[in-house]
Formats: sequence, structure tokens, C-alpha cells
Amino acid sequence: MSKAKVLIIDDEFELVSTLTERLNLRGYDATGVTKYSDAVKFLNEIPDVVILDIGLPDMDGLEVLKKIKEINSSIQVIMLSGYGDNEKINKSLMHGAFDYLIKPVDIEDLVSKIESAKIKKEDIK
Repeated sequence: MSKAKVLIIDDEFELVSTLTERLNLRGYDATGVTKYSDAVKFLNEIPDVVILDIGLPDMDGLEVLKKIKEINSSIQVIMLSGYGDNEKINKSLMHGAFDYLIKPVDIEDLVSKIESAKIKKEDIK
């Protein structure tokens, strides 16, 4: 099985840059953006997994999650939160998010969740 195509959407440029670089070094096809408006063209290329910050400057993460699922419901979304906002995390899971992580992100935890999410996406096809 090939490595996952991953899109990272987070308003923290350094986090996006670091995660993109570290995932690419592990053989993933990772792209990162800092706002939803920049993510649209990449979402149309149907990534396997989206790493999505709950709090974005130009659109609420839950709204972005809904839009991603409208584009293609098989795209798996892992939500990121800088704080343990249980209400938003639970809402995101109810709206189809695959899983979530609390920042700071442990790269091994992220890789494990990406692999599980890609398997789920393949099962949906």
C-alpha cells in the first residue's frame, strides 16, 4: 500500500512547516496551508487524510470539516486542538472526523493515526 496523501490545515505556520517536512521525510505526500481558502484547491485533489486545526482564522474548523465531507465523504480528517476543548472535539467526531490530537503533536502518534485513517479510507472505497 502506498503512503497517504496528506493535507495539513493549521494557522500556525511553523507547525504546518514542521509537520509537512517530517511527514514528507517519512515518505508521505504531504502539503500544508495556513487557511481554508488556500486549502480548497488541494481538497479538490482528494487527499487521503486531512490534518485540520479546530480554530482557523478564516473559517471555523467544524465548518471546514463539513465542507471536506461534502467534497468527498471518504476523506479522513484528524482534528487538532491547541487546548482540550471537549465540546468542539465531540462535535467534530459527530460530524465525521476520524480522530483528534491535542497540540503539541507527537509525530509518532500522528503517523499512527494517519495510517489508521488511510486504511479506513481504503475500506470505504
